[in-house]
Parts: sequence; structure tokens; C-alpha cells
Amino acid sequence: MTIGEIIGVWLAAGLTLMMFSFIYRDNAFFKLGEHLYLGVSVGYFVNIQYHQVIVPDIVRAIRIEHNFWVIIPSILGLFILLRLMPSVAWLSRMSFALYIGGFAGLAIPNVLHGYFLPQLAQTLRPFQTRDAGLTLPAVGADLNQLVILLGVFTVLIFFFFSLEHKRLIGGISRVGLFFIMISFGASFGYTVMARISLLIGRFQFLIDDWIRGAIMRM
Repeated sequence: MTIGEIIGVWLAAGLTLMMFSFIYRDNAFFKLGEHLYLGVSVGYFVNIQYHQVIVPDIVRAIRIEHNFWVIIPSILGLFILLRLMPSVAWLSRMSFALYIGGFAGLAIPNVLHGYFLPQLAQTLRPFQTRDAGLTLPAVGADLNQLVILLGVFTVLIFFFFSLEHKRLIGGISRVGLFFIMISFGASFGYTVMARISLLIGRFQFLIDDWIRGAIMRM
């Protein structure tokens, strides 16, 4: 490894230990690492946006392509920054209104065709035992389909507030709550698993690249 790579490994290890120091308690080392992380991230993001968005889409479009229509969205983009100035913050509402409205107009059809309609089609899929007979794969697929139908129906009843949740409706809504808790638990478990994988990656870096690398260089 070169001197620059060695210095980079030691800096990365030091910053990692600074962030891990929060496990003990909030301290000055953690705050230093936190501020460095946020500052470098913001600087990197601004640099990327300047070279990949502002230069090709605005500067080059005006100077080379003579497309002066880009001035209008550029001004609307600057209006968003006026949110930081209370006296003219009302100008940012126009930009946010156009942004949210345009994004909703693009996102709603994509969500309908990409998520809602395919899930609706899978929920209303016919049973496979009707065509394949009482085979083990067909029976398993139909049981899975029944569970999906039960979950969809009971969860919809749980969020149906026009009827009081008592007796039969209350029992169905409690089954829907059971399915909701399973969904939340699975999502939380996936999130924890992803964070644990990041933690394992940091430990592997400290053990393999930092400690073992330092021992081998001695």
C-alpha cells in the first residue's frame, strides 16, 4: 500500500471509532465525526449537482445550445432557496406547488401500473387446483392465495371506519391488525438486518484493513 492509502485507512478507522464512541455516551469526538460526515456529504452532493445538473442542463444549454427556456425552471429552482429568507419566502410556494403537482402527475400513473394493478391481479388470481387438480404444488399455491385474500379483506375492514368495530366487524378488524403487525415486523426485521450488515462491514474494515494491515506492515 502507498503512503496515501495508509493515511486513508487510518483516517477512515479513526472516523469509524469516533462514530462508535456514541455507544458509550455523547461526546466531542462523536460530534466532530458527525459534523465532518455531514459537511463532506453536503459538499460532495453540491459538487455532483453542479457538474451533472447545473453545467450540462443550464450553463451549456444557454451558452452552446442557446436554449433560453431553461432560465424559467432555473428561476423557479432559485425560488426554493428563498425559503431561507422570511421576507420573500412566499415565492417558494410557487416552485413547491409546481414540483409537487408535476411529481404527483408522473408518480400516480406509475404507482397504479407498477404496484397497485399487479397486486390487485395477484390477489384476484384464480385457484390453481381448478386446472391442475389436487396436486401438492397447486394446493400450496391455493393456500397461499387464501391467506392473501384473508389478509387483504381483513386489513381493509380494519381501515373501514364507517362501521363501529364491534362483534363480527371487531373480530375481523383484529385479524387485520394481526396481518398489519406481521407486515410491520417483517419490514422492521429487514431494516435491522440491513443495518447489521453495515455494522459487519465496518467491523471487517477495522479488523482486516486496519488492524491486520498495521500488523503486517510492522
